[in-house]
Amino acid sequence: ATRFLTLADVAETLNLTMSATRALVSSGELPAIGGGSNVWRIEESVLEQFIQDQYVATRERQKAENTQ
Repeated sequence: ATRFLTLADVAETLNLTMSATRALVSSGELPAIGGGSNVWRIEESVLEQFIQDQYVATRERQKAENTQ
């Protein structure tokens, strides 16, 4: 199995544009290694944790909206 994913792999997994994926990495929201010559690598486990964190954030946002 591949341990590291490219930005293109991550963009496809998250159904995002390359620019949106690059913005997640550049902001530090999605941790990545590399960056030289715009070659980023994202570890699969890091991407999975990011996805789980997004589920949590969405649930919290929905709870907040439902209590207003």
